[in-house]
Amino acid sequence: MVFIVLKNHYPDFYDLLGSIPDHRQRRTYNVAEIIMGGLFMFIFKRGSRNNADKTVTSKFEDNFIKVFGLRLPIMDTVNVFLKALSPAELEKIKQVLVKQLIQKRVLDKYRYKNRYVVAIDGTGVFSFDYEPFAGCPHKTSKNGTKTWLVYVLEAKIVCHNKFSLSLATEWLCNSDNIDQKQDCEQKAFVRLAAKLKKMYPRLPMIIAADSLYPNNTVFDICEKNKWKFILTFKEGALKSVWDEAMSLYPLDKAKNMQKRIKREKGKEGWMEESAMFVNDISYKKHTLNFVEYISGYTDKENHEKRFVHITDMDTNKTTVWDISFHGRLRWKIENEGFNTQKNQGYNLQHKYCRKCFGAMQNYYQLLQIAHLINQLTEKLKKVKQALKQSGRTIKSLWEDMVAAMLKQTITMTEIEQIIENEKQLRY
Repeated sequence: MVFIVLKNHYPDFYDLLGSIPDHRQRRTYNVAEIIMGGLFMFIFKRGSRNNADKTVTSKFEDNFIKVFGLRLPIMDTVNVFLKALSPAELEKIKQVLVKQLIQKRVLDKYRYKNRYVVAIDGTGVFSFDYEPFAGCPHKTSKNGTKTWLVYVLEAKIVCHNKFSLSLATEWLCNSDNIDQKQDCEQKAFVRLAAKLKKMYPRLPMIIAADSLYPNNTVFDICEKNKWKFILTFKEGALKSVWDEAMSLYPLDKAKNMQKRIKREKGKEGWMEESAMFVNDISYKKHTLNFVEYISGYTDKENHEKRFVHITDMDTNKTTVWDISFHGRLRWKIENEGFNTQKNQGYNLQHKYCRKCFGAMQNYYQLLQIAHLINQLTEKLKKVKQALKQSGRTIKSLWEDMVAAMLKQTITMTEIEQIIENEKQLRY
C-alpha cells in the first residue's frame, strides 16, 4: 500500500527527491535512489543500517524495483551522501509533502475553527559520553560526569484520528559565545516559530504546548503571527494569572460549569465530565481565558483526571468542550509522535551516524518523512478495517509486507491491478 499512497498523494515524489542537489563526483546511483534507500530503512522499520542491508536479498531488490521503480543502494552509500548533504534540503522535501496534503484538503476535517492544531514539544534523541559535534549541549552530574545530549524541538500537526505530522524541526545547539549558558527549549522555540512562519506563512494554526510555554514571549509570538494558542497551565507557571483565576473560580464556577455523562466506547461504566472557564484575565498586554476539564468514571473511585489550559480563543459554554479537547491533542506529539518513533520500529534513538551532526539531522528528517508516509498508509479506512476484522496489529502489517517482498515474486500485472482498484484513498 505504500506505493499506492505515494502514487495517489505524491505522483511527482521521485522528481521531488531528484531535485536535491548532487554533490558527488562519482555517481553509481541517482539522488532519488540514494534518498529512497534511506527512506526504505525507516518505511520498512529495519531499525539500523546493518539490518536494512541484511534485509535486501536479490528477490527483495527485484520486487522493490518492480514496485517503486528504483534500485536500492547499500546503506554505506546512503551514509556517505547524507554526511555531505545540507539538512535543509530534506526539510524542504518534508515541507512540500505536508503542503501538498494541505492543498489537497486531506487534513481539512481535522481542523478546529478552520485552524490546524500544531503541537510543540522537544525530546532527547541521543546521549554521548564524548562531544559528538561542536556546540552539543551537555550536563554535568553531581559526581562530575559530563554527558552530551542531542535534543530536538518539533512542531507537528496533530489530529484526532492520531495523525502526528512533522511541520518543522529545530535542534538545540550551543553557540560559540554562550558564556556558560546553554541552549534550551524556550530559546529554540523562538527560532522554531520564525522557521514555521517562513515555511508556512499563511497556515492558520493553534499552538498546543505543555506548561513550559505560558509566558509573554510565546503570547507575543502567537499574536504577531496571528496564531491562536491552547497551552497546558499549572500552578506556578504564571503566578498572577493563576491567582486571579483561582480568586474568580468560585464565582464563575456557578455560572460557567458544564456537565455531561456518557458511556465511553470500549469502556465499562459511565464517564462523567465537567468543564468550566474563567474569561478575561489580564496579563501584560494580553487577555487570557482559563479552561478546566475534569473526567472520571462514576463506578470507580479516585480515578479523576483534571486538565487545565490557558488560551486566547473565544471561550463560552459551547466552545469550552472543544477548546479543552484540542488542547489535550498535544499528547499526540508524545504518544503518536515521539513514542511511536522510539518504540514502534523506527528506532529514533539509534545512532545511525555517531560523529557527523549533519548526517544525524538528515537521518532524523528521513525518519519524519517515512513516518508521514506510513501514517498515510496505516490510517487508511481500508487498512484499519482489514486489521480490525483479522485481529492483527500494525506491527504484523509491516512484517507481512517485508515477508512478501522477501518470499513472493511480485508481477507487474498484480501491481497494475492494485493501482486500478485503489484510485481513491479515504481516512
